[in-house]
Amino acid sequence: MGRRPDEFGFGIESEFLLLDSKTFRPLWWEDVPFYRLNEVLESIPLRPEWDLSALELESPHRKLMPFVAEGYGMTDADFRVVDVRVKGVEIRTPVCSSLDSCLEVHSDIYADLAGALAGAGWVPAALSHHPVAERFTGPQNKRRHDFWLWAMQAMTTYGPDINLSLPAELAAHVDLKDLEAKVNAYAPAMAAFSLASPFLGGKPWQMQGRRGLSVRTWRRSVVAPPIEIHPDEDGRLEFKVFEMSPFVADYRRYFLLFLALVLDERLGDRAEAAERVYTSGLVALDGLRSEWVRSRGAALLESARRVLPRYGFDPAPLLEFERRFELRRTPADAMLEAWDGGQTLESLLRDRARLVPESESGWGCDLPG
Repeated sequence: MGRRPDEFGFGIESEFLLLDSKTFRPLWWEDVPFYRLNEVLESIPLRPEWDLSALELESPHRKLMPFVAEGYGMTDADFRVVDVRVKGVEIRTPVCSSLDSCLEVHSDIYADLAGALAGAGWVPAALSHHPVAERFTGPQNKRRHDFWLWAMQAMTTYGPDINLSLPAELAAHVDLKDLEAKVNAYAPAMAAFSLASPFLGGKPWQMQGRRGLSVRTWRRSVVAPPIEIHPDEDGRLEFKVFEMSPFVADYRRYFLLFLALVLDERLGDRAEAAERVYTSGLVALDGLRSEWVRSRGAALLESARRVLPRYGFDPAPLLEFERRFELRRTPADAMLEAWDGGQTLESLLRDRARLVPESESGWGCDLPG
């Protein structure tokens, strides 16, 4: 018995690194004052079709918008944010009733944002770890010490949050504790399809003499959760392990893989958080070459082919992930090959400085991005 896909809810929160529009040099908080970026954001006309009622106004922003200056909140003595050390910009889509409309709205917001940023000499780029900045230290801005540690760590990381709400009947049958254990088991393999942050300090990242594929996955796995569950927001599920991509088609694939994970009761593996942290470290170094990924990655792809059509979703876009799986090749592998071939960091960033429509996507790991 099928279910219409428009009974689901979809949303994307995506963080973009800022580049100098002439040199494509990566910028960071020393280069982009909050007040100047916020002026640019507030100048962007809001389209009437954007329903922003589900979004929150984040201090010190003064205007509710589908984009915010993202970074490290500088707080007063009561931990109220009064300034931001800017790491980049974030797009926040309204809640959408279909996957197609979600991707379309995200692309529209990006286009309006990129156009406004160009006037200030900036361009947004899709990369999941700052390729030059290595670490950030700031005064404690959270009451909880672990939240403060992650806030500092997150100043160099960028990622998409894939938001999904289930139809009420389905949501009522989801065991949230079991879902967290399932996510712990499969999230590292899901991240492996998207790895694309292989640079640190202006050169390829290495760990214990080995060249790795994702600084972001390596760093965030210890502190940050792979999923956040919001029972007070119609059970919104916020999945956080995928990496930024310049291809709109990849965001469709992220949703489809996450849908398969949530909907397929036959995916049998479960794990504790400690296993997820350990395997995420392996994945960050080895990507789709990891033997651990082979079994769980294959199970996810098979699940998507079997389960998604029952709910009205076409699994065909995941053929690209199947191709990456067969070749054991991620976007990060392509970026490192381009580097080894003599391409500069700035030229690699130029390749990631626009959002490529699905009609132009091709095969994502044939390109440096």
